[in-house]
Amino acid sequence: MNSGPVIAIDGPAGSGKSSVARQVAQRTGLPFLSTGLLYRAIALAAIRDEVADADAGGIARWLPQVSLDVLPDGSSGFSVVLNGEPVSLEALQDESVGDAASRLAALPVVRERLLELQREAAARQGAVVEGRDMGTVVFPEATLKVFLTASPAERARRRAAQLGLDPDDPDVLHDLLRRDERDTGRDIAPLRPAADAVQIDSTAMTPDEVVERIVEMAHSRGIV
Repeated sequence: MNSGPVIAIDGPAGSGKSSVARQVAQRTGLPFLSTGLLYRAIALAAIRDEVADADAGGIARWLPQVSLDVLPDGSSGFSVVLNGEPVSLEALQDESVGDAASRLAALPVVRERLLELQREAAARQGAVVEGRDMGTVVFPEATLKVFLTASPAERARRRAAQLGLDPDDPDVLHDLLRRDERDTGRDIAPLRPAADAVQIDSTAMTPDEVVERIVEMAHSRGIV
C-alpha cells in the first residue's frame, strides 16, 4: 500500500499528536500530513454552504460538490486546497470547525471520501501522519504506529493553552470529554490504539521527550 515509510501517530484531542508529529517529520525528513485538517476542510466547506447540521443523507448529496486536494507544499508538508483555493491554517483551526469535523467524521460517506486521498498523499514519498484512525484503518501497514495520550486534565490544559482560553474553565474539559465519547463510540473507525501500536502516555513528558522517543523507535526500525 505504501511506497515510502509511514509513521502513524494517533490519539485523542489535546494529546499533542499534531505538534509531536510535525517535529518527528522534521527530525526524520519525512513530509508531515495532518489528516485532521482534511476533515476540518470538509467541515469548513459544510459550514460555508450551511449544511454542517444536515443528516447523513443530506451530507451524502452535498459532498460530491466539494473539491478537495492535498498537494506537497514545497517544504516539509502538504497544503489543503478546497474548491480550488488554498485554505489557511487559521481558518481550519477555528473551534466551530473542529466541532463540526468531529461530527462529520462519524459519517461513513465522509470517511470513504477521504480514505484514498490520505493514502495517495502519503504514498508519494512516505509521511508522518497524525489523526484518530491512522494505524487502525488508513495505514494498517504503517512502518511505525504510535498511540499518544495523556490524562483528561492535562489534555484540557493543553487545549485551553492552544485556544487561548482559561485553563480552569470547566467547559474546556467538558467539550474534550464529549469529543472523546463521540470519537471512541462511533461505529465507523472509532478512536482506539492499533494492536501493534506503541502507546505513550505523555502526561508527565515534555513534547521534546515524546519526539525523542518516537525518533529513536524510527531509527531502530530503519526508517531513517
